[in-house]
Amino acid sequence: MNRPNIIFIVADDLGYADLGCYGGREAHFGGVSPHIDQLAKEGVRFTEGYSNAPVCSPTRFALMTMRYQYRLRGGMDEPINSKSKGSTVLGLPTNIPTLPSMLKEVGYSTALVGKWHLGYPPTFGPLRSGYDEFFGIMAGGVDYFTHCSGLGDHDLYWGEETHQEVGYITDIFSKRACDHVKSKAEDAKNGKPFFLSLHYTAPHWPWETRDDAHMAKDVSKNLFHLDGGSVHTYQRMIHHMDEGIGELVRTLRELNLEENTIIVFTSDNGGERFSDNWPLVGGKMDLTEGGIRVPWIAKWPKMIPQGSVSAQHCMTMDWSRTLLEIGGAEPQAEFPLDGVSLKEVLFKPAESFYRPLYWRMNHRTQRAFRSGEWKYLSIEGHEYLFNLNHDARERANLAKRHPERLNEMRKSWEDWELSVPAIPDDAVTSVGYGERDMPSR
Repeated sequence: MNRPNIIFIVADDLGYADLGCYGGREAHFGGVSPHIDQLAKEGVRFTEGYSNAPVCSPTRFALMTMRYQYRLRGGMDEPINSKSKGSTVLGLPTNIPTLPSMLKEVGYSTALVGKWHLGYPPTFGPLRSGYDEFFGIMAGGVDYFTHCSGLGDHDLYWGEETHQEVGYITDIFSKRACDHVKSKAEDAKNGKPFFLSLHYTAPHWPWETRDDAHMAKDVSKNLFHLDGGSVHTYQRMIHHMDEGIGELVRTLRELNLEENTIIVFTSDNGGERFSDNWPLVGGKMDLTEGGIRVPWIAKWPKMIPQGSVSAQHCMTMDWSRTLLEIGGAEPQAEFPLDGVSLKEVLFKPAESFYRPLYWRMNHRTQRAFRSGEWKYLSIEGHEYLFNLNHDARERANLAKRHPERLNEMRKSWEDWELSVPAIPDDAVTSVGYGERDMPSR
């Protein structure tokens, strides 16, 4: 079989249980995510997969580099905010090998449609880090209709030039992705596969559906949209994204590309205000499970058994490492990868291997370490020990019952932290709102 085409779809702030295939509730209009659910039916769904961080840009550093985000200065901000425009520090350095740059070296065409959020040109940018083509936003979030960032500036780009286009940005990204696949179809059939990153902003705030253009004038000046939104609006935003993914799959099928294309779907972190993370606690910015456990779905006809479920522990950089291997590229020795390949698990989802996972957040001085069924968690100096096989909600603190295990896991986390750079004093945390705006979770 020829090397497969690769499509890596990333939702923004999608909660663990927002999708039907993860137990999500139906909306008043019906199923929220029928097309994504179908991907799971035709492929594999991971139940204990994680993001590299509970906030967007740090996870994206790990996705691109296949290394812990803490190895780069830009990965220390939680997250990079729009005020960094013009910075020569806060971004993905162009000398760092990336998933697209390494796939490009072995013959893939590479493109990003959607959110970048890893620094601004001229110092940084998708075209400077391995993508042949880019259509999307540089910032962390934009209004869905005016396409303005939190600074109020227009933030939709074609390459490195700003681009004006009328429309709802989720639909614009979906159409661009379909058009890109159409443009690469003949090359793909003739031995030059494509790698397409499709990074939606949905269902990230502001809370706008396809029918809410009348709100954009006011909302574009207040992207956090603290006085708006609802569960119903949020579900509709996911549904708009789902429709686009359905159209993308139909395009692959019509072009006879579906059989030799692997599609991976996930979220950059746990859900935010209106999301459903059940049975998990917490969300975006938290190292409790609700902030980092996310959907992971992969479909590759004839290679991944249909309707499979895997309990393999993994995180964002592991999936990028997996796609690197599937694409036939090799890591560079001077930039050793932290991510590990899941390729064999994709083929045999019932099997698994031990995968320790570490996290660190400057926000609230958080630490976390997942080792098998156990999780060590520390928040603002308070330490916890949970058995996640029995207590995914992290309510039964076993630290006093198992002090030796707590000590061992704390020591393991501390040893790991010595392997990555310390958080610098100028690292910024941008929460955006607090208890004065809404009650805490």
